[in-house]
Amino acid sequence: MFQPSPLKPFLATPAAIKLYGDSIFWCHWKLQLLAVEKHGLDYLQVFEDPDKTEALWFIEDDEGGAITALLPSDY
Repeated sequence: MFQPSPLKPFLATPAAIKLYGDSIFWCHWKLQLLAVEKHGLDYLQVFEDPDKTEALWFIEDDEGGAITALLPSDY
């Protein structure tokens, strides 16, 4: 559901922060809305911006993991 908690923190890689900045928070918010609407989403979600050199990925790990915003080149 892309819902952070103390046991599942929301993280972003330095490269994602550098390229997308505060847009990461908007994308994460949009993911949360879509997850509620669709009753869940796949663990990997992708946002594409034609003005950026790379897409922004969000990966949600299983329990005990994290929700991470990253670039494909970070993977």
